[in-house]
Amino acid sequence: MSILKTKDIKDMSLKDIEEKIKDLKMELIKSKVAASKGGKLKIREIKRTIARLLTFGRLKQTFLNKKV
Repeated sequence: MSILKTKDIKDMSLKDIEEKIKDLKMELIKSKVAASKGGKLKIREIKRTIARLLTFGRLKQTFLNKKV
C-alpha cells in the first residue's frame, strides 16, 4: 500500500500526510530488514512515496502560511 497517486496526496490534510509518513517510515525499516531477500525495488518505491508526501506537505504548509 505504499503507492500513492498525486491526486490522492493532494486530497489529504497535513495531519494525514504526517501520519502516512510515519507509517511508511516503519514500513521502510521492515523492508530494509527483508532486503537481503531481494526486496530492493520496494525500498525505492517507499522512499519515493515518502519524498512525494514531504513535498506536498511543505507545499500545503507554505500555502497555509501565506493565506494567514
